[in-house]
Amino acid sequence: MKVVFFGTPEFAVPTLEQLIIHPDFEVLGVVTQPDRRRGRGNSVTPSPVKAVALTHQLPVWQPQRIKKDAETLTGLRQIQADVFVVVAYGQILSQEILDMPQLGCINVHGSILPKYRGAAPIQWCIYNGGTETGITTMLMDAGMDTGAMLLKAYTPINLLDNAHQVAETLAGLGADLLVETLLKLGRREIEPIPQDSSQATYAPLIQKQDYSLNWSRPAIELHNQVRGFFPGCVATFRDQPLKICATVPLGEAYFPDLPSTLSILEQDWPSLSSLSGRPGEVVSITKGIGPIVQTGEGLLLLQEVQMSGKRPQAGWDFANGMRLSVGEILENGH
Repeated sequence: MKVVFFGTPEFAVPTLEQLIIHPDFEVLGVVTQPDRRRGRGNSVTPSPVKAVALTHQLPVWQPQRIKKDAETLTGLRQIQADVFVVVAYGQILSQEILDMPQLGCINVHGSILPKYRGAAPIQWCIYNGGTETGITTMLMDAGMDTGAMLLKAYTPINLLDNAHQVAETLAGLGADLLVETLLKLGRREIEPIPQDSSQATYAPLIQKQDYSLNWSRPAIELHNQVRGFFPGCVATFRDQPLKICATVPLGEAYFPDLPSTLSILEQDWPSLSSLSGRPGEVVSITKGIGPIVQTGEGLLLLQEVQMSGKRPQAGWDFANGMRLSVGEILENGH
């Protein structure tokens, strides 16, 4: 089966690699976003997908706007692929492109459709407290993740999982499911299932304000925000921005899901649970663990933070290094 692969970030790499090594597929070329400035050095860098394509000496197209790029459109038409595979490419495909391959365009989407259509399905699922997600393969149409569904695979989301960890799991799951999907499509063993749009939810691009923490919200909501929008959530500490990279909600409902390294928190719970302060106030500092902050409802451990211009550090190291004291206030993010 002759394939052209469309994808850009790390999430798409396992699927491309599976297609390259699988004996039943021939990857004819790769379409990815133009090289961008990335990383601390802000140097122009190819996308993770392009890096893999170059390693395997595959042809690469990098149109600024694929719908308008005559050279790419002509190349895609001439190559006569059986199928286009799309994984987090980052541009909308026109009907002209969707109609090119004989088997259509197959998308690997990081949610159980029709839930979380859109650009950031993993992040919003975690933000909303989802305990399960997965991959859906679908036949693409002109809408945003509205095409008929082919296969699904599921995975749990644990209490302390962040978006990066879940994305890694889903990337591997998606690679396997895509191979299964293509093989079954080739044998005509899949009946596409239309989506029920009345059940659809949306996962838009994350905006700057989505990263701001408001301590008057419940601890579990703040925790889900921190891990869903990892590693970007921000509070204010001593008039400076402070990234909150990892948190732990405290309480009887959460202790069974915590690792043994945090068992001291359960032992201390009778005394911790009697503490109170105003939202954002440090009400306790657990030795070797880190600061515990009062929220609008419940207590939240700051497990890992990052000060401006510094590397991420454990909550305990932060408390020690900054000589943090009980009663100090973390303000909302800006």
